Amino acid sequence: MAAAMGWLRRGACGPARRCGLAAGRSYSGGGAYPSVSLTCPLPGVPKAVFAAAEGRERFETRVTVLENGLRVASQNKFGQFCTVGILVNSGSRHEAKYLSGISHFLEKLAFSSTAQFGSKDEILLTLEKHGGICDCQASRDTIMYAVSADARGLDTVVNLLADVTLQPRLSDEEIEMTRMAIRFELEDLNMRPDPEPLLTEMIHAAAFRDNTVGLKRFCPVENTDKINRDVLHSYLSSYYTPDRMVLAGVGIEHEHLVECARKYLLGVEPVWGSGQGRAVDRSVAQYTGGIIKVEKDMSDVSLGPTPIPELTHIMIGLESCSFLEDDFIPFAVLNMMMGGGGSFSAGGPGKGMFTRLYLNVLNRHHWMYNATSYHHSYEDTGLLCIHASADPKQVREMVEIITREFILMAGAVGEVELERAKTQLKSMLMMNLESRPVIFEDVGRQVLATNTRKLPHELCALIGQVKPADLKRVVTKMLHKKPAVAALGDLTDLPTYEHIQAALSSKDGRLPRLYRLFR
Repeated sequence: MAAAMGWLRRGACGPARRCGLAAGRSYSGGGAYPSVSLTCPLPGVPKAVFAAAEGRERFETRVTVLENGLRVASQNKFGQFCTVGILVNSGSRHEAKYLSGISHFLEKLAFSSTAQFGSKDEILLTLEKHGGICDCQASRDTIMYAVSADARGLDTVVNLLADVTLQPRLSDEEIEMTRMAIRFELEDLNMRPDPEPLLTEMIHAAAFRDNTVGLKRFCPVENTDKINRDVLHSYLSSYYTPDRMVLAGVGIEHEHLVECARKYLLGVEPVWGSGQGRAVDRSVAQYTGGIIKVEKDMSDVSLGPTPIPELTHIMIGLESCSFLEDDFIPFAVLNMMMGGGGSFSAGGPGKGMFTRLYLNVLNRHHWMYNATSYHHSYEDTGLLCIHASADPKQVREMVEIITREFILMAGAVGEVELERAKTQLKSMLMMNLESRPVIFEDVGRQVLATNTRKLPHELCALIGQVKPADLKRVVTKMLHKKPAVAALGDLTDLPTYEHIQAALSSKDGRLPRLYRLFR
């Protein structure tokens, strides 16, 4: 292959090559110029003029606020398809005055029957005419309804989104089906081999006990029968208001999107009426720290010819910062520098094998099955945590290894290590933003939180400015907080919360020694 490519290069560029009608070989079935080489311009055809880089259109995010407070944000992007959706400033963190699990219900009920569409199948058939798909995702602070379809069907898509968001029927049959789906999902959550979603739920509950982002994201089993149409309407009347919504679109003209928004989302009476609901919960997240332990037999979570061994899972976290703060970027770089993953996923530099949790933990301690860093950030707080898993007999040693890594974060950071983390973060950011749905979510979330959007090149510039001193400063501040701990599995040898806290307050991250009179 290499030889063939070399021959092609020499053949195309060699000095003996001649252009003209007699220069090429004749082929049967040719067009008007059967004998002209592909490397030569066609006789009589004007020379092509290519667009200069500085002359291309700059795809900047545009935002328009309608009379009712609804924000319309868009970013044009080359292509036939678009992604459009409605993001609502609503989620499980806003359920303090309601039954936990309402957002979970709304996520499952999305794109069901509405005032205009008699069933979910009718919605899907409508979207199918424009090659479209739909999805709804509920997180702790946002509910997002999204559709990807042919841009020529924008009017139909916005009409559908408005109807799904403001005119859902919420029939008894649909609510009962949702109850069954949620019960099944909760059972699956407790049975699946990967405990990461469960641990994430536990670490938030430990870090922000009984407030805001610490409230349950998944509907508790005991609430499935209590949530009905009246409860949902009460919640919707408070939080599904135009001033708490953003209509975002990628791959469409801004003026067209604004026109559709005025047509379908301005002056529309929602199905629950226009009366005022309960006051909106504007509570600020209160970090408490603490521990949540769930003793569970993990020996049979993955049966089969090659079962996963019994593991104990630990997640230790500390409060970081809001995504609105300047320190958000240093924390993102720090999280990338820690990296990590599973012990079987070190497939090359692109998968993070030079991150600290690989070099210092997984490569040195073969008995550890996982060590991964996560950073969760919200509008008023954040959480940096490390998830680790190992055999139940080595839980104490595993916890000490993780606490030492937290202490080492405040130590010296090599220039090469920092540059690699910054480059990896930039590349991950840019690669993710190649995807239209990811651009849509980024546009919607940023405009929902700040009414504007930082473009990728601005974020890359901020990442490039991060210095070792910035990391030391944010880590030193973080280590002064109480830890949040989530533990799942056989916890016989788990150190006490006080010992974990003492290790994170020490100089070397070591747990206090245990002295036993009898062994």
